Amino acid sequence: MARCLSFTGSADFLYRSFFSYSGLRSVKTDLHDGTTMHCWVPKSHKQSKPNLLLVHGFGANAMWQYGELLRHMMPRFNIYVPDLLFFGESTTERPERSEAFQAQCVMRLMEAHGVRKMSLVGISYGGFVGYSMAAQFPEAVEKVVLCCTGVCLEEKDLKDGLFEVADVDEAANILMPQTPAKLRELMKFAFVKPVKAVPSCFLSDYIDVFCTDHVAQKRELIQALIKDRQLSKIPKLEQPTLIIWGEQDKIFPLELGHRLQRHVGDNAKLEIIKNAGHAMNIEKPREFAKHLKSFLVGSSSSRHKSLFWGSP
Repeated sequence: MARCLSFTGSADFLYRSFFSYSGLRSVKTDLHDGTTMHCWVPKSHKQSKPNLLLVHGFGANAMWQYGELLRHMMPRFNIYVPDLLFFGESTTERPERSEAFQAQCVMRLMEAHGVRKMSLVGISYGGFVGYSMAAQFPEAVEKVVLCCTGVCLEEKDLKDGLFEVADVDEAANILMPQTPAKLRELMKFAFVKPVKAVPSCFLSDYIDVFCTDHVAQKRELIQALIKDRQLSKIPKLEQPTLIIWGEQDKIFPLELGHRLQRHVGDNAKLEIIKNAGHAMNIEKPREFAKHLKSFLVGSSSSRHKSLFWGSP
């Protein structure tokens, strides 16, 4: 069967152009231990602006997950958008696969760019990494936004039937689809109303671009998240924390959002977006951005409010 023109590659090129047009540049940083991290960083860092780190999850790449949000947040923050290890252009020769190691690498990356203080947003797997960053480096992370991220899941939840998938291998097969059928299954899990009747050639093209690199390593990342995970071992955060969840999330059910709020305690606020699933940042981008701006900017000092919002 004749292959379609690479829509995925063309869309990715447009995202890269948009990121560059928005004032970001693509930079690779050698961390000198066999680890290289790629990140979109400001072309011009403004001391008058606070710093905001956007941490992606599985699926597509950071540009696709945060492209819509960028136009809302760029005027207000110095934005940093890294590729996590084994995604995009970030790799390591080290054997560690935990979110704690990912968090340490991202922190070293930010320090290499001279960033010592920041707020962060983490979506799904990126929320695991962001939570770990906030726990490990409380002096560096000021505010935390966690989006549809099952930080408070426990290994026993799989056996207890909290998830629609039965085990880690099945979850990995869905999160890293290698066939159009598996990608359609992922779309059903991620969206309340997934696009129907997408030609298989488009799905195959997407898989070729985003789902064929570092498959073994990404599977190890998923396994490391689940293995021996217990709520009692998860530290509590000290920072103000916003939790955002899609009401109909089928990957990390809403129960995990409530569990996360209870675990963090008084520092946490939970916002639930109706008629949205796991990919609520794509399904409901305006509501997503509204909650972020209210939390990250709305509670800032009056000086920062005037800088970012202008005159009322």
